[in-house]
Amino acid sequence: MENVFVLQNSRFCVRDPRIFVLQGHFMENLMGDGELNAYLDGRKLPVRLGMRQGIAIRQKYINVRTKAAYIDREYDLWITLPEGLEKAKRLEVYQEQQEKRQRVYRTSVRDLLRRQREPESYLESWKEEDGKILAGGWVASDSPSRIRVMGSDGKKIAADVKWHCRPDVLQSFPELLEETGDQREPALGFEVSFEKPSCRQAAIVVQTKNQKKAYRMPVRRIGKKGFAGSAKTVPYIEKAAAYYKRNGLKRTLKRCGEKLFYGGNTADYRKWRKGVLPSKEELKAQRAHMFETQPLISIAVPLYRTPEKYLRELVASVQAQTYEKWELCLSDGSGADSPLAEILEELQKKDARIRVASASVPLGISENTNEALKIARGDFVAFADHDDLLSEDALYECVRIINEHPAADFIYSDEDKVSMNGREYFQPHFKPDFNIDLLCSMNYICHLVMVKRELLEKVGMLDSAYNGAQDYDFVLRCVETAEKVCHIPKVLYHWRAHKDSTAENPESKRYAFEAGARAVQAHYDRLGMKAKVIEGEYPGLYRTIYAMPEEKPLVSVIIPNKDHREDLDKCLQSVWQKSSYENIEFVIVENNSTEQETFAYYDQVQREHANVRVIYWKDEFNYSLINNFGAEEARGEYLLFLNNDVEMINPDCIEELLGPCLREDVGCVGARLYYPDDTIQHAGVIIGFGGIAGHAFIGSMRGDNGYFSRIICAADLSAVTAACMMVKRKVFEQAQGFDGELKVAFNDIDFCLRVRENGKLVVYNPFAELYHYESRSRGYEDTPEKVARFNKEADVFLKKWEKILENGDPAYNPNLTLDRSDFALR
Repeated sequence: MENVFVLQNSRFCVRDPRIFVLQGHFMENLMGDGELNAYLDGRKLPVRLGMRQGIAIRQKYINVRTKAAYIDREYDLWITLPEGLEKAKRLEVYQEQQEKRQRVYRTSVRDLLRRQREPESYLESWKEEDGKILAGGWVASDSPSRIRVMGSDGKKIAADVKWHCRPDVLQSFPELLEETGDQREPALGFEVSFEKPSCRQAAIVVQTKNQKKAYRMPVRRIGKKGFAGSAKTVPYIEKAAAYYKRNGLKRTLKRCGEKLFYGGNTADYRKWRKGVLPSKEELKAQRAHMFETQPLISIAVPLYRTPEKYLRELVASVQAQTYEKWELCLSDGSGADSPLAEILEELQKKDARIRVASASVPLGISENTNEALKIARGDFVAFADHDDLLSEDALYECVRIINEHPAADFIYSDEDKVSMNGREYFQPHFKPDFNIDLLCSMNYICHLVMVKRELLEKVGMLDSAYNGAQDYDFVLRCVETAEKVCHIPKVLYHWRAHKDSTAENPESKRYAFEAGARAVQAHYDRLGMKAKVIEGEYPGLYRTIYAMPEEKPLVSVIIPNKDHREDLDKCLQSVWQKSSYENIEFVIVENNSTEQETFAYYDQVQREHANVRVIYWKDEFNYSLINNFGAEEARGEYLLFLNNDVEMINPDCIEELLGPCLREDVGCVGARLYYPDDTIQHAGVIIGFGGIAGHAFIGSMRGDNGYFSRIICAADLSAVTAACMMVKRKVFEQAQGFDGELKVAFNDIDFCLRVRENGKLVVYNPFAELYHYESRSRGYEDTPEKVARFNKEADVFLKKWEKILENGDPAYNPNLTLDRSDFALR
């Protein structure tokens, strides 16, 4: 049975203790044919199947790997238990489809009876702070709940208990809002604080009308981080124990493994890699597969006094390829006294697919590679270094792309590093799809690269003028001319880590980084782009400084505002006092302010600054329409949308935004934003984060590089925030502005996606820096009106951009997580 029901939770209905509920999802998202049935000692019980869907469900299952592109439907099986339950022994639930039958749940009646006596609750945290014990959790009940704290000596401990709304909990208990007529959200979450007692243990006792449960804790061992170093240790132990009782040892161990290896704070790449490597059966199937198009693949490798061990390992990795129509073109540039001569002769005799070119004099890296290219006869040419390794499926995956995309003439893959002894794989680089601005910031493409012969003949071979960065120059020349660049999001190449290589010791090859800067500059020069390339914050990173036109275009700064006079003044003052760009106008869009001081401030700034205009929006708040209104009134060729709670940091901030925007291929540009505590608030937007979209690297420290320096490198993204976003007016008008149906949420992301859809790039430039005084935590959407509005706008966005959400953000990588913003392993 393929479309299996995956159980996520089991509980009792909080309104009727006779009803037991199973919650989960199907592997293919939709249930399809078949049914779920419950049996008590073999006797079929009455059941009702319910289904919930929406953004909350999608967020819950964002990292679940299934056959469906995503999970946005959760199913509830409501099982009515009979009178006299205590006389039975076992409850079982089966998924049944025609003659097929698979058990999805089993528990003892003894366990059911115990759980009936306990409230549906969970203690999430427990820690010490300033001499007090702080704990938090939730309880779901249709009757008033009571929290008390008891010491191990039997005495009650005075405690302060506060209740708050928990929409995330409520979504798992929909019966709490059924048929009540009460539109207020029940307060399910609790926070408890009490003085650290002298006794050895304490217990938080959760009690409802007829149920009670105690969470015990050895308080003497609690520290600032919580019991045993983690605020969540004990709750997780209790949760694991409860899961074991419900599901047995095998499923519990599997579940714990999933949490440890895929849901923890750090991912173990070694174990992760084992989980994604093709199996023996898959590799066998690849070898047997016959592609419609079967190109000859030449693998060009320059050799220079290569250690025999590494050379043989490289050759073995090529010979192990599941796609066998290849030739290995080895150029020995070691010179007349080459120590490789006998080894190469032996390899040629044993395998006719190995071709060798030898030079009588030592060759540089470019000339050596070119000699290998000269003897290549393949329809496509791949490149490898003399001591690296290919994965067994590397050529197969490339040929698969060639068959799926006949126009593909430049192909690259993800990569990792392999230790000197070939036993350890580490530092995987999971790359985005083709990203020209990131490529001009660093050679992120690197390995594995495969090029169609026709493209190679157009762009020419490697240029020794760029030795040290000859591959970088070659890649830039290729992508300028390529018809279709394809990225394979799989690790197909293993880069041998050397102590003295540029990968491990940057200062050992300073010339290589200087050559890289010249390669990017040459790329700009060929395109006729007026820009200067300088080295970035670290060796191997590059920064582009765009030349400003002699007649600087007018930039219209559009700022929506409602009261918050001090925030608006700080924003304006930062531009007036810091900005080196002068041809600016400010369009302040007043919308429904109520404080007289605000209007007095408007009069003041218009008197003192001729380039400030205040226009008045009379309708209800709609962020999209307010900004559209401002754009209509603006006079500039470029529109800078700015929140009223941002503060410019660097004097050339506007130039940094305008520079990329001057390019014909760019539609809009976003900035790097910080919270007041100098942590990242925005370093671009990734589609799929949190189920819809979210900011990258939130909470990272200012100065952090981010995953492969993504925080500090310019790059093309699917979206940036409109808290600070520059847009060409003609691009804004072509996209028809912001969508008024998205009043508050997702409107800037939707706009950017339409800009991309119209063929223009959205660029993140980290060198435009601002503070954003937005609250780090907006809290819960804790009113029915806010929840309804958010869900409505989320549904609009999801339906509109279903394809990119299914396929994944091209600026991200499917091997990276969607439930965190730090680009960790999925």
